[in-house]
Amino acid sequence: MVNDPHARRLLWFVFAGSRGGLNRLRIITVLKEKPQNTNQLANELDLDYKAIQHHINVLKKNNLISKEGEKYGITFFISTFLEVNMETFNEIANKLEKSK
Repeated sequence: MVNDPHARRLLWFVFAGSRGGLNRLRIITVLKEKPQNTNQLANELDLDYKAIQHHINVLKKNNLISKEGEKYGITFFISTFLEVNMETFNEIANKLEKSK
């Protein structure tokens, strides 16, 4: 699955081709280090709770994160799909960081 063209297109769209991509990139970067809930992400990234909820929904819809728990105890992790395509994610993240 290394360099899967479908995954590459999806990751480019979610992180570079749509509004809010840089915040989604920041969320994934934090979740790679340590799974967290919505409130923890909002505090760590200094973003509005509702904005985090929106980005989480986009990431879930595109199978880039998974969740454990219920209601306020939901903790988010990076998905297996993203783990498999982490090389492509890192490549895109590096290109976006350089273009800032």
